[in-house]
Amino acid sequence: MRTWAGKTSRAGKCLSAAVLMTAAVLASGCAPPVEPEDVPGTYRNKSSEIVLKADGTFSAKGIGERDVKGFGSAGPADFSGTWDLTPADFVYLTVDAGEIGKFDAQLYFDDIQLPTQSRKVYFHPDPDGAITLKLDKKGSA
Repeated sequence: MRTWAGKTSRAGKCLSAAVLMTAAVLASGCAPPVEPEDVPGTYRNKSSEIVLKADGTFSAKGIGERDVKGFGSAGPADFSGTWDLTPADFVYLTVDAGEIGKFDAQLYFDDIQLPTQSRKVYFHPDPDGAITLKLDKKGSA
């Protein structure tokens, strides 16, 4: 920044303020809201997949009960049901058919989203525990 007689220039002050505001927004972990039309799609990793369809139904393959409930079998299971995007920007899953019984689960969106990255979702059944399964969006449903 240029100084003149010990004073910071006006442009320098504006630049400093802009840099500080940008850093504050990035550090706050704020993410843009999840738009309902962006939710449907196929999310997968090497061995698991969940397909959220535009009609509000979903199917899951190769996802362990422990990943979605926080307990139970770690073995891969298939299940299906309905989904709903909540105002808090997570997907509420109602499982009504499959190998691990009826239950409800929550699928969260990654906070950090860069334009060059695919959307990421994860299961986090225990708020005090670790994320159990992370999946990348691979296409639209």
